[in-house]
Amino acid sequence: MGGGGYAMNALEVADVAFAYGERKALDGVNFTAAKGRFTALLGPNGAGKSTLIALLTRLYDLQQGQISIAGFSLRDAPRKALVRLGVVFQQSTLDLDLTVEQNLRYHAALHGMPRQVASERIELELQRQQLSERRRSKVRELNGGHRRRVEIARALLHRPDLLLLDEASAGLDPASRQALNQHVRMLCQERGMSVLWTTHLLDEVRADDDLLVLNRGRLVAQGRAATLVAEGEDLAASFARLTGNDGQSSVSDAGDAPPQRGATPFAVEPASTDTIMPEPRGDAAQHTSAPPVSGRNRS
Repeated sequence: MGGGGYAMNALEVADVAFAYGERKALDGVNFTAAKGRFTALLGPNGAGKSTLIALLTRLYDLQQGQISIAGFSLRDAPRKALVRLGVVFQQSTLDLDLTVEQNLRYHAALHGMPRQVASERIELELQRQQLSERRRSKVRELNGGHRRRVEIARALLHRPDLLLLDEASAGLDPASRQALNQHVRMLCQERGMSVLWTTHLLDEVRADDDLLVLNRGRLVAQGRAATLVAEGEDLAASFARLTGNDGQSSVSDAGDAPPQRGATPFAVEPASTDTIMPEPRGDAAQHTSAPPVSGRNRS
């Protein structure tokens, strides 16, 4: 955990603990997310995922431990750390009455981008997210899948080292969930960017993912997903064994999202080389990227 400079890992979390009064939400959490890797953070609702996300984005102050993003300490150099982070939250801060392009320009201005640089990056991201034809549409006119693309485009404008997606597929239909997951993996491969994808849905995890299993505030397993599955088990069975869960997510913490209708645990999905993203469909809960300034109100 340094004050900055070259780092082999996009994210380092060391001995992080957090409590709400007497109730511990996180207890001695340690892990790293390597550069250019897709890391899945898997846990039932109430496991502590939302608390961890709040700490990573500095919505909550650290009580114990250290967090470093691209070599910069979140405690000692928060601005330098946060500018290297792109975030898609569960709750959105997209302005529904602004157009897609206006939302992106506002985010670029917050990061202090020169107008010409902002225009070039906005154009590039609109093309990559297949949103060029919707650039002048108000966000409230978009369906859930398109709003998610706007939020990802916004999170990538400032070229982060780490992209954090907190339950990003919540509320999407199965086809759109799969498309979003594949699209983010494509970004990881093409840009060499690290991704931390939090979920309680086992079918969003693939065999070659770096996998973190969080349960009751503790990491109960971490490593390549395929190696964490015991012989004779699929991921659902291993997850149930590791978490003492029957395979169905339960809501035990207000910070976590309820399980999605029709979402069931599956065996670890094999890696895919297909990088074509089908058109997302369906309404969704909204997500956003984090503002660059660390001095936000925190609860």
